[in-house]
Amino acid sequence: MSSYLDYIENNRARDYSVKKASTDFVSKDVAKKVRSVYSDMREYNRTPLVSLEKLSGKIGVGKILVKDESHRFGLNSFKSLGGIYAIYKTLEEMAGKNISISEIFSTKFKETVGELTFSAATDGNHGLGVAWASMNLGQKAVIYLPKGTVPQRIEAIKKTGAKAVVIDGNYDDAVEKMARDGEKEGWHVISDTAWEGYQDIPTWIMQGYTVLFDEAIEEIKENGGDMPTHIILQAGVGSFSASGVGLFNSIYGKKRPISIIVEPDNAACFFESIQINDGKAHRAKGDLSTIMAGLSCGVPNPIAWDIHLDYSDIFVSCRDELSALSMRILGNPLRGDKKVISGESGAIGLGVLMHIKNELEIGKDSEVLLISTEGDTDPKGYLDVVWGGKFPSKLPI
Repeated sequence: MSSYLDYIENNRARDYSVKKASTDFVSKDVAKKVRSVYSDMREYNRTPLVSLEKLSGKIGVGKILVKDESHRFGLNSFKSLGGIYAIYKTLEEMAGKNISISEIFSTKFKETVGELTFSAATDGNHGLGVAWASMNLGQKAVIYLPKGTVPQRIEAIKKTGAKAVVIDGNYDDAVEKMARDGEKEGWHVISDTAWEGYQDIPTWIMQGYTVLFDEAIEEIKENGGDMPTHIILQAGVGSFSASGVGLFNSIYGKKRPISIIVEPDNAACFFESIQINDGKAHRAKGDLSTIMAGLSCGVPNPIAWDIHLDYSDIFVSCRDELSALSMRILGNPLRGDKKVISGESGAIGLGVLMHIKNELEIGKDSEVLLISTEGDTDPKGYLDVVWGGKFPSKLPI
């Protein structure tokens, strides 16, 4: 076992004698519907799927595919897929009819619904997507961020015209503060985690995320490939990773890829919940401190928890050094492989793969799908790691 991570297998994932949560809400049909909505946006394009052939050969894995979400909507992160779709669905419900996304960006529609304010809690990426969509709709946005958020992420939100509120607390505190203020002010809260009486919007956000997985499956098939044998997905509140696991289950069922869910060791709420093994989601024991800011979440999204409990195979708790290693390798590839600029939360899957592949028997017959969920959203932090050598680690090869 690597000193940089710990992992636990979830036996329930392949136990079909127990009643399981439905994944119909993140099915292929849902993904196609969401893609049809986004296809009406001029900013929408399928993001690249990069095959790291030289690295695959070097470490003895059949194929490594990296979905590069730094190209999404010009926002350097996948997160906008969820926030924009949730805002679209909110406005569609207000309109009381089916509408296109181009309609909601029109002046006429704004005059119909009046002035609105959308709010979100974020480490930077989700909030940026909500802020960008709100401002492009001619509406207002208030984005709550935890203490310690890097200035570049705050400034990116402010540049959209949105208001950024930095609270004296962590991400979970920001969610609670945003929810209280949103209810008091009558704002439309766009949160990627659910609570009692608040289910629709987190569900829509998860449906928005299905787009990137549908794109990946489509491109793999176009290139003559088949379903990956393994998918490695990052979890914060778990909405993104559960969206992917749910979609693969809805398409492939029992033949779905082995899913590996990755969290920082100081914010490992899913790993620790599976470890406790009472079927319930638990708050992380750690203080949430990690360079993987997008994964610094202490409480699972209840909707995501149900999916992960029933379908996700392996949960990994890992140190920041693995994220830094991944960033350096992706940013400085072997000759012949394409460079991927991947941030702290985006890169982690590769480091986990390199350190865990032998234990999980991932080898020459394996095809592994990784999602680089963000680019260098913290440019200084990125250079500190890639050029400055922060968080050094030993290569596992």
